[in-house]
Amino acid sequence: MENNMINGMDRVNPNLRDEILAELFLNQMMKNFKRSKILEEIDHSLKNKDKEAFLRLTEELKSVS
Repeated sequence: MENNMINGMDRVNPNLRDEILAELFLNQMMKNFKRSKILEEIDHSLKNKDKEAFLRLTEELKSVS
């Protein structure tokens, strides 16, 4: 979907295009960061054998992915 949007962006005002691309980039970076933090917390829950935290975090990870 993002590729289709990027391909059609040559018809958009360059300033608006840059703003949209920056927003897409930042959203992806925030998603990657959040996913990374959740994975770290999942590792920690496994290490501590905390089943409740593990189950909660895996559900949270599904919503981020």
